[in-house]
Amino acid sequence: MDVVMLIGIGLVTGVTTVLFGFGGGFVAVPVVVWADAALGGDAMRVATATSAVVMVVNAGFATAVTPRRVLLGLRGSGPLSLLMAAGAAAGAFAARLAPPGLARWLFVGYVDLTIADLLLRPGFLRPGARRGPAGDVGTAGATGAPRPLPPALGAPVGAVAAFLGVGGSVMTVPAMRRAGHPMRTATTLANPLTLAIAVPAAAVSLGGGAVARAADAHVHLVGLVDLPAAAALLLGALPVIAVLRRRPPRIPDRAYAWAYIGLLAAVTVAMGTSG
Repeated sequence: MDVVMLIGIGLVTGVTTVLFGFGGGFVAVPVVVWADAALGGDAMRVATATSAVVMVVNAGFATAVTPRRVLLGLRGSGPLSLLMAAGAAAGAFAARLAPPGLARWLFVGYVDLTIADLLLRPGFLRPGARRGPAGDVGTAGATGAPRPLPPALGAPVGAVAAFLGVGGSVMTVPAMRRAGHPMRTATTLANPLTLAIAVPAAAVSLGGGAVARAADAHVHLVGLVDLPAAAALLLGALPVIAVLRRRPPRIPDRAYAWAYIGLLAAVTVAMGTSG
């Protein structure tokens, strides 16, 4: 494991946490799969577990330094968060039992489907599109005010996100975008929602069973978590989060949405070619 490279990748996770609401999962998963390739089929299980720990710290810190007026956009989302947490616990347990390699290709397949959805279905690149006088589900209402996310999304979003180690932002950001939020707000609010998923997922992962070949591969695990890799990623990420939260770059909304899709595409390529 190249610690310097992991710290450098941590810088990238700091940027994605602030700009795209990815608490580190989409970047951390392929990187840890690469770093722990000696674990073979277990590398993906370790990567998703390590990702959960990285997301707890990154998303928690990003939320703590977010202005309260922005966080008020999640008022009334308590039931959604609770269902996300319940789904995340189930998804993390399922990831421990899944056959080696399954989560990896589900990860790639899910992101590919998400990219196609964002490109083809109205509401993400063209957020002003409406299909009814009061707005359809996933669009702004008649008053133009953003619509709250339905609590029913919580359990499936939490389960899929924890199983794949992605934190949920790939689902919550498009949903909030279609609910009427600009990209900057949608990506910012993704961080506290990520916490609802990452905390139970990390708890399950830290108590996970040992990986048999970890000692031979010289990987130091706590449960299923590669703590040295997580520490290196966080060492790079946290200073970047602090700086960018204080001085966020100004990005036009449409360009912001395209950059989000571009990042998903880059991660798909990285995941498909790692290991």
